Amino acid sequence: MVELPDIGRISRRQAVHLGALLFLLLMPPAALALDEPFYVSLGSRILIYGLAAASLDLILGFGGMVSFGHAAFFGAGGYVVGILFQHGFEGSDFLGLIPGSDAALIVWPAAMLVAGLLALAIGAVSLRTGGVYFIMITLAFAQMLYFFFVSLEAYGGDDGLSLYGRSRIPGLDLSGDATFYYICLALLLIFLGLGVRLTGSRFGMVVLGVRENERRMVALGFPTYRYKLACFSIAGAVAGLAGALIANQTEFVSPSLMHWTRSGEILVMVILGGMGTLLGPVFGAAAFLMLEEVLSTWTEHWMVVLGPVLIFVVLFARRGIYGWLVGREDEP
Repeated sequence: MVELPDIGRISRRQAVHLGALLFLLLMPPAALALDEPFYVSLGSRILIYGLAAASLDLILGFGGMVSFGHAAFFGAGGYVVGILFQHGFEGSDFLGLIPGSDAALIVWPAAMLVAGLLALAIGAVSLRTGGVYFIMITLAFAQMLYFFFVSLEAYGGDDGLSLYGRSRIPGLDLSGDATFYYICLALLLIFLGLGVRLTGSRFGMVVLGVRENERRMVALGFPTYRYKLACFSIAGAVAGLAGALIANQTEFVSPSLMHWTRSGEILVMVILGGMGTLLGPVFGAAAFLMLEEVLSTWTEHWMVVLGPVLIFVVLFARRGIYGWLVGREDEP
């Protein structure tokens, strides 16, 4: 007998996707109609951190690589935007070779390229280890970059670097929070679409196989190191794009973007939302940042409340917020 698909279960997942998309599309006009523009800015921040968390999920949830240095690529993307913006404002060249620019179609891909190459270099060393050693070496690389930019007085050092505006896209005014919000949303949706295709491809299946049993994949003849390195580099490039966006959203970059606590926050977003789902970390970013926004108005020790929430999710909603919403047995 041919089994019919469980229409109700599929519909529940689709309803979550459609509801989330409609909310994201309608939030800016609703916030502006209520004269609450702050929520548009908060929404942009959620989308940006959702992008960073989804990129981490690519290596954590699908590849089983627990990186504690993902903020290195996030911060690198931000600094590419900040440094090129400063040189463009001054009319000088970076290292005497690369002209400054505030054109988004130049600096955002450059941020992805630099972050991706940085991830390639770090991954080439880190992926020769495993387990706790991999965690510690990624943390060490991120902290090395953090202290490097702290000592870089030419670009603000510990005080950071202010931008005098946002990047330019022909025909669009990114200085408007609503326009910038929709750019962030479009980039997030593009990544999620490509991420679904990637994880469902042969490449994604090999990465999943490595997570489950790397020795078996090696025995089958797959060059697992190369697959993991490619996945690590892609995740780093996407985190670099998120860093470029956060630099534009705040019009400021500082070494704190690379600190290990930032990596920890992104990791918490992935766990809250649901590992191995791509979309789940976006829900996790929304939950984390909204909890921060609400609780920080009551106490500066708001993470005391976040801790029990995280423990509750780990114990009773192991697939995170997204897994709880779409149903226990639904596939990501």
